[in-house]
Amino acid sequence: MTYEIAFEPHALDSTARFLKEDPSGLSLDLDTIDKLADGPRPAASPPYGSPDIRRLRVGDHRVLHVIDNEVIRITITHPGRTT
Repeated sequence: MTYEIAFEPHALDSTARFLKEDPSGLSLDLDTIDKLADGPRPAASPPYGSPDIRRLRVGDHRVLHVIDNEVIRITITHPGRTT
């Protein structure tokens, strides 16, 4: 089953900021986010409070995402830097 990937508006704003500040890091983030469509719970993404809210570290960045099995969607709620 392939999940749809959606971004919350403020997550898109953060992503746009990374485009200016760290384009190579953003590219890695987006590649990793694309892979979530086929595997929304990779081993490197521990639950964050709830089994359907996950935090994934990608290099110096992190991606917080919510998995909705009813509509088969992953919503990116917060991309950010870990350092």
